[in-house]
Amino acid sequence: MISEASRHCTVELQALPSRIGQVRRIVSAQLRYWQLDRLIDQAALGVTELLTNVHRHAQPDKLCTVEMELLFDRLTVRVHDHDPRIPTLGSAGPLETTGRGLALIEAVSESWGVLPKGDAGKVVWFTLPTTLPAPAAPSPYAVTAVFGTAATPFPVVEAEPRERAPVRAAVAT
Repeated sequence: MISEASRHCTVELQALPSRIGQVRRIVSAQLRYWQLDRLIDQAALGVTELLTNVHRHAQPDKLCTVEMELLFDRLTVRVHDHDPRIPTLGSAGPLETTGRGLALIEAVSESWGVLPKGDAGKVVWFTLPTTLPAPAAPSPYAVTAVFGTAATPFPVVEAEPRERAPVRAAVAT
C-alpha cells in the first residue's frame, strides 16, 4: 500500500529480497516526483540497508513499513519492523561480507538513529538534507566549473597579451 499526503509516502511490505528492489524503485520514483533526484542514490542505499537488516534479523516476521517524509529542508526515511531488538553499529573486518549496513547509513546520511517501540518493535531512521550546502566564498584566483552537482575549482591562468591582426571582413557575392 502506498499513501501520499503532500510530502509523505508509506510502503508496507514483507522484507524479502525481491521486494527490496521494488521499494528502491518506489523510493526513486517518489524522489523524482518531489524533484529531489540528487537524493536518490543515498536514499535508495539507506532503504536497501535497512530492509536487508529486517530481512536478515527481524523476528517474529519480516513485515515492515517504509516511510518517507519531506519537511522543510530534510528528507526523513524510517523503517518500522516488529522486532524490539535494537541494532548496533558494527565493525566488520576487511574480509567480512556483512555487518556494514549501519556504517553505510552513517556515511551517507546527515543523521540516523533508532526509536524503540517496546513490544511493537522499533523504527530505524535516517535524514538527508534537501538543500545544497552554502557555497564557500569565491576565490579571486579560481574559476568553478560545475558538472551535475559537483563543483571542481580550476586555477585562472592569465594569458600573455599578444598583438592582434587587423580584422578583415569577407563578403560573399
